[in-house]
Amino acid sequence: MSEQLLQSSEILLRAPELSDADFMFHIENDTRLWYVSACKVPYSRYQLLRYIKENNHDIYADKQLRLMIEECAGHSVVGILDLFDYAPSHHRAEVGVVLDADSRGKGYAAQALTLLCDYSVQMLNIHQLYAYVYADNAPACLLFERCGFQKVATLKDWGYSGGKYHDACLFQRVFSSFEEKK
Repeated sequence: MSEQLLQSSEILLRAPELSDADFMFHIENDTRLWYVSACKVPYSRYQLLRYIKENNHDIYADKQLRLMIEECAGHSVVGILDLFDYAPSHHRAEVGVVLDADSRGKGYAAQALTLLCDYSVQMLNIHQLYAYVYADNAPACLLFERCGFQKVATLKDWGYSGGKYHDACLFQRVFSSFEEKK
């Protein structure tokens, strides 16, 4: 295996650093993003700094893994990628991705998701990744489809936000035992 698993020519996926607290603060407290999130409360910089300092950054211990999406040319953070609800006995995890508004539409999310798939299979022995995406979030639905995920269900009135219910699409990518092993 000669390729870097968490890096492409344009982006790098890496663990959060203390210097990322302001970016995380910006994303976590952007109320426009809360409609797609299970969390609808603000985070303080103190909480985020504590998370970065005290989290094991070990998917086996934490059942989650947060990775920062860093643009290689400018070394600036453009987004966050999360693996969560990790079920080691079932070899699966849920995935979520968010980009700063100025970084959307540049292909960073697709590159990050592709790198995450390769890493998940080759290093974490994950058999499947899945994501819940609101049906009216066309860019996110297209992202997951382009990255090899299949829409396997539409969940009626799955989320409630903005005074109304939203349908959600369940996207799933199942890896064969030999797929993407390089």
